[in-house]
Amino acid sequence: MKKNPYAYVRKSVWEKLNAQQRQEALALAGEYKLFLDAAKTERLAVKEIVRQAEAHGFAPLSEAASLQPGDKVYAVNRGKNVLLAVIGDVPVAEGMNIVGSHIDSPRLDLKQNPLYEDCDLVLLKTHYYGGVRKYQWVARPLALHGTVIRADGTAIDVSIGDKPDDPVFYISDLLPHLSREQNEKKLGDAIEGEALNVIFGGFPDDDSEQEKRVKSAILSLLNEQYGMEEEDFLSAEFEVVPAGAARDGGIDRSMIAAYGHDDRACAFTSLAALLTLSRPSRTAVALFVDKEEIGSMGNTGMESTFFTSAAGDMLALQGGDSSDRALRRAYGRSALLSADVVGGLDPTYATVSEAMNAAYMGRGVTIVKYSGSRGKSGSSDANAEFVGKIRKLLNDSGITFQTSELGKVDQGGGGTIAYIMANQGMDVLDVGLPVLSLHAPCELVNKADVYAAEKAYEAFYKQYE
Repeated sequence: MKKNPYAYVRKSVWEKLNAQQRQEALALAGEYKLFLDAAKTERLAVKEIVRQAEAHGFAPLSEAASLQPGDKVYAVNRGKNVLLAVIGDVPVAEGMNIVGSHIDSPRLDLKQNPLYEDCDLVLLKTHYYGGVRKYQWVARPLALHGTVIRADGTAIDVSIGDKPDDPVFYISDLLPHLSREQNEKKLGDAIEGEALNVIFGGFPDDDSEQEKRVKSAILSLLNEQYGMEEEDFLSAEFEVVPAGAARDGGIDRSMIAAYGHDDRACAFTSLAALLTLSRPSRTAVALFVDKEEIGSMGNTGMESTFFTSAAGDMLALQGGDSSDRALRRAYGRSALLSADVVGGLDPTYATVSEAMNAAYMGRGVTIVKYSGSRGKSGSSDANAEFVGKIRKLLNDSGITFQTSELGKVDQGGGGTIAYIMANQGMDVLDVGLPVLSLHAPCELVNKADVYAAEKAYEAFYKQYE
């Protein structure tokens, strides 16, 4: 049947890629899986981003005496968020092209006093972080990553559960034979937050006179391996995440199943795009922030002054005015893509979405003009002029894209960092990629969408004026 030439038709990315581009997409997906495995927490993500940046010639912003076109710099904030910039020919005062993503993901955090013994087992108490569905975190292998500040002030990193010969951890669930009462509860109430207790060990201390023999043995083991005492948990940050590596998904290997696509899919692709740059016209910035899943607050979230301080430093290092007024003007001339994923249209649960305005897996990078909930509450709602510029940029660059909202109008909703920088006067638009099972311990993306996102960010860095 003949199509009307004026109709809008969305297409699969795979249909538009030639053989060489398909190979590029698959190679990029392989690199992305390695990134996912190396960056399971925000601290680990910062380390991996800095490692890759330094390998591509980036140097600390704090060590720069001046900034010239083509210079590559980075700045790290408390080990949890990081900024990378490639200085352009146009002064920073005239505006920047920024892609901002977040590197925290929903997870379980250990409480400050987590360790206890019960029924001859040692367990760890947790507090979930971000929007999780608690029932998804039980009866699955888990890993533990974190940083401990010991009594003497020294720091030690701990990572257990992701190496092939590592032990893993576990949160138990009821057997079906005894779950009648649990089955009568609503899905969201069947597993309570205080029941997400991680089984940590079971060997008793050899000393039969010792009180709490299993806990005693665990404390001895922690001291032997990490120099820890129980009080050190008070000044530690431990994150419980799914154990295991990212895997190809589907018999055709067209997808990637892994923990943390939200939002490391956008973090990785914006990083990969920036690393291709040598000397852009406008200064290109990749910004990786923490705390998005809990409101972007705190001194490592998007609401912090970290980006403002770094931008002020770049203005000063170019010999220009770095006053608040000059910084506000630079912000007003800047553009930011809020790089965050969106829930993909799931054929099993299609009724929660409105198909004409949903993101389809494999149909490319996704523009989300507004997020929020119900009456667009909590959304920056990008203006038509900026959406038009990004649409033209993507079309002119041959990049497959689509548009989306997050579910039906009254179904729910969500937000990103977009509104925070829009409040600073920037043009801001959410541009990410679709994910199935968003916020679950294992999420799914299409490799084609990862490729389209990387190409979209690359075009934005290089061509947006």
